[in-house]
Amino acid sequence: MTEYLIRRNPVLEALRGSRREIYTLWLQENLDRKLAAPLLAAAKARRVPVKQISKQKLGQMARDSSHQGVLLEVGPYVYADVAEMLALAEKQGERPFLLLLDLLHGPQNIGQLLRTAEIVGVHGVIMQDRRAPEITPAVTQFSAGAAEHLLIAQVTNLVQTIKQLQAEGVWVVGMDMGADVRKLGEVDLDMPLAIVVGHEGQGLRRLVRESCDFILELPMRGHVESLNAAVAGSVLLYAAWQARGFAGTAVP
Repeated sequence: MTEYLIRRNPVLEALRGSRREIYTLWLQENLDRKLAAPLLAAAKARRVPVKQISKQKLGQMARDSSHQGVLLEVGPYVYADVAEMLALAEKQGERPFLLLLDLLHGPQNIGQLLRTAEIVGVHGVIMQDRRAPEITPAVTQFSAGAAEHLLIAQVTNLVQTIKQLQAEGVWVVGMDMGADVRKLGEVDLDMPLAIVVGHEGQGLRRLVRESCDFILELPMRGHVESLNAAVAGSVLLYAAWQARGFAGTAVP
């Protein structure tokens, strides 16, 4: 099934990534050369055909006026598995650092979390395949193309996957609220770690929550009761990376 990615950053990262088969790069006629240059270079490196098209026809293909003069024709997103993520951590000589999404919905929420996850160097993201969104072009767009560099797995049962990770020595930390939670700062996150972020409104499902090794919440001092799930998850991802001493080599 063919999909269309739009906007310069997501398209550029898809060309630089390796998650999909790429068919054609479509550029709007008379697109600024400076804007087109990185896209053309990346397409050349991947041996992707480049075609020019009018703004009107590009808009018709994209079905979105915010395409920025760029459209990439690609195959469906290719998912990974948990074993690949653990193998990547081992290859990099690092302890596993994973993100689990418990029925989190909304392409913007998911995309923002994927963007943070890629930036802090997680080894993979795990989502439940039932009742959970796919990695759609909209998710890729909201992730600014980060989804195209990540290992993302869909699993049938998130609780079983948590138990699998725990058997591999990974500590599973859920984000939620309640009487039994621990505050960020009370726990040393410098460990093999999987962070679980739940549904925006309902939080973690009961069995998922009970399967976690412990539950964390972010301290708050203002009047608003809680943070957006993507924001809270991003804060915890950065806190976990900080606990590791911001370890890892920056990608040039």
